[in-house]
Amino acid sequence: MTTLQTILAVLPGIAICFWIFYRDRHEREPIYLLILCFIAGVASTFPAILLEEGWALLGVVESENIFQTFVLSFGAIAFSEELVKFLCVMLVAYPWKPFNEPMDGIVYSVMVSMGFATLENILYSNLYGMETVLLRAFTAVPAHAAFGIVMGYHVGRAKFKLGNTYFQLFLGLATAVFFHGAYDFFLLQQNYPELSLLAMVILVVCIFYTRNLVKLHNENSPFNEANKILPPPEKEIPIGFNSNTIVDDVTPSKNWDDILDE
Repeated sequence: MTTLQTILAVLPGIAICFWIFYRDRHEREPIYLLILCFIAGVASTFPAILLEEGWALLGVVESENIFQTFVLSFGAIAFSEELVKFLCVMLVAYPWKPFNEPMDGIVYSVMVSMGFATLENILYSNLYGMETVLLRAFTAVPAHAAFGIVMGYHVGRAKFKLGNTYFQLFLGLATAVFFHGAYDFFLLQQNYPELSLLAMVILVVCIFYTRNLVKLHNENSPFNEANKILPPPEKEIPIGFNSNTIVDDVTPSKNWDDILDE
């Protein structure tokens, strides 16, 4: 594996980390916790591999059997990978004080997902070379980011009681597994090669959907100035005037506008 391959394998995940950091417009997260989430995502790759190997021991491997491909995609791959990422978010970010608005669920989930995707990218690069790295830069890595946004959107809602907490957490994991599983299913099924195009359709739909989720949490952020309720401005009263007295030079022949113009 060349230095150039390594750089290209790492660059997409890092770029998306910067993108989501700057999309968090109203109250950005501490760098140390973002890095910690990224490292946790890298580490989560190993238990995910162990879980997938466990599924393989049960006979869930790539085959022409459409049902087995379904179980492989949604169970062995999507569920295993999204579960370990979900646990990372819950253990590393969820309990801590800097997680102080719903948008943070998206930010921390994406950081974990990009750590996972970056190491996965390096491993694939080592096995399959430069072409795979370039392809994954525009497919698998953005897909992991999109799955992370879906999960993080609901984790953020759960943290701040925007709906039933446990149901929101379930939705976060389940929705990420659904999109991930559907994406992998159409890529891995071998019966109808033309259906592999649907994986790209799912990816595009998921990206547009998740952009709206980011926008929604940003707009509703408690740190958004537009959402802060300000007291009405106090009416300026000229010196020497109040509700009970009149300025010395006010005469019955003059109105207040005339006096201000003098």
